[in-house]
Amino acid sequence: MTAKWMVYAKKADFNKIAQDFHISPVTARVIRNREVCGDEAVGRYLYGTWENFYSPHLLKDGDLAADILLRKIKQGRRIRIVGDYDIDGVCSTYLLFQALNRLGAWVDYEIPDRVKDGYGINEQIVQQAFEDKVDTILTCDNGISAVEQMETAKSLGMTVIITDHHEIVKAEEREVLPRADAVVNPKQSDCAYPWKEICGGMVAYKLIQILYEKAGVSIEEWKDMMEFAAIATVGDVMRLQEENRILVKEGLKRLPFTKSLGLKKLVEKNNLDIASLSAYHIGFIVGPCLNAGGRLQTAKTALKLLLTQEEEEADRLAQELKDLNDQRKDMTARGTAEAARLVESEYAQDKVLVVYLPECHESLAGIIAGRLREKYHKPSFVLTKAEEGVKGSGRSIETYHMFQALVEVKELLTKFGGHPMAAGLSLEEKNVERFRLEINRKAGLTEQDFVPKVWIDVPMPMEYVSEELIRELELLEPFGQGNEKPQFAQKDLTVRSVKVLGKNRNAVKLSLVTPQGLPMEGMVFTDGDAFVEGMGENRKMDVVYYPEINEYNGRRSIQVVIKEFRFS
Repeated sequence: MTAKWMVYAKKADFNKIAQDFHISPVTARVIRNREVCGDEAVGRYLYGTWENFYSPHLLKDGDLAADILLRKIKQGRRIRIVGDYDIDGVCSTYLLFQALNRLGAWVDYEIPDRVKDGYGINEQIVQQAFEDKVDTILTCDNGISAVEQMETAKSLGMTVIITDHHEIVKAEEREVLPRADAVVNPKQSDCAYPWKEICGGMVAYKLIQILYEKAGVSIEEWKDMMEFAAIATVGDVMRLQEENRILVKEGLKRLPFTKSLGLKKLVEKNNLDIASLSAYHIGFIVGPCLNAGGRLQTAKTALKLLLTQEEEEADRLAQELKDLNDQRKDMTARGTAEAARLVESEYAQDKVLVVYLPECHESLAGIIAGRLREKYHKPSFVLTKAEEGVKGSGRSIETYHMFQALVEVKELLTKFGGHPMAAGLSLEEKNVERFRLEINRKAGLTEQDFVPKVWIDVPMPMEYVSEELIRELELLEPFGQGNEKPQFAQKDLTVRSVKVLGKNRNAVKLSLVTPQGLPMEGMVFTDGDAFVEGMGENRKMDVVYYPEINEYNGRRSIQVVIKEFRFS
């Protein structure tokens, strides 16, 4: 489907912002386009540090949870952390385990098995904790929807502390919360924490800040763990706005000095330089390796990697996770191809795509759903056969609140949870087709909702691009969900030459000339042969681009990376 090119039209005094913060009006405009308004917010955006984090004491039950944990540590009671099998859950578990160990706690951890246990704490984990004489269950990145499980834990006499960040189910407009001694989740309606979109790892990290403060541990020790909250934030695809963006910016700076030997080894195995990692490297290379254990085997492999201080074990576990991720990539490619075939042969008219792949590994459902969403720009669910019934994951588009959509068909589901943009669900196999029909009947989407939009920050002639502007744009990093890389546009470029590059012929080098006669090198990362075929005899094109410095053989030059194009 042809994308619609849109130019942001947000208003502000860009010249004043530029003057006040010593930046160009172009950069000021980009910042305003990211919904950053007012001098204080612009200052935080450009120069914010960990000191600009919100107080952890604003988290409802944050102090209560810390007081309970410190009391249990003093009493020598056994604490069990129950995490989750994805990157956010692994990082949350790592953070809490390290912190409680530092405070002298009798602590261990449990991470559910994706296939055997499913998402979150279950009755078996609760019963096992009771049999192991665990006094206190501490959840992270899960637990907010575990009403029955927590009731069991309380009935067995255990203390329960929930730390989570997922949406809270409501019944008749009232929040349904599990019975617990403390619930730390910024999504609670009566929680005063001003930024609700933090991940489970950040909730855990905030609780550790309170714990360390109360226990008299140096804030430097707390700061030394920051990279794991940052990795969790990027890995869980949280919006890189507000506090999240500052966290990731600060966490990336601390990555080269991480105390985790395993994390260093994993970076090495992927041929990356730990001193220059970006949010992209975390989101698309390192993060998927940490996730691969929980997808195909056990998330405990990733946790062991982060915890080990043995060189040989770190090397072995890092290689194991890298190999698992390579295997996961191959399985994903096959699953995506089959899902696309089904969409085009059977479900092309559906507004919400629901594809059942019984043979697909259930851990890949979310990734394949994301690929379908990208390909067709429709909300997409991928369902797989599970040990009990059917499990699935969904990925959404901006105009469709996926969690609320599942609430509307909850009578067909045995379990569900998630966010506006992503969700997980379980249902009986006999309800798969009914689920597809009902979710489509209630979708309320129009054809306009399926037209992808390409947002242009500034229609900017390439004559305005300079090394100084490119360096200035780096102030806006890290880029990611909610803080996308700036996009500029220019019409009527003349193509002087085209060269397809790469062994897979998936890059195109262009020699371009602007209408004013400025020569410019351009790169397009796409199917090179299809690009040349689509271009035909045409020598004029409009582009959406991002400028960068190209360094090659000691020579520096400006080039543009073309994100979108159309021949004119």
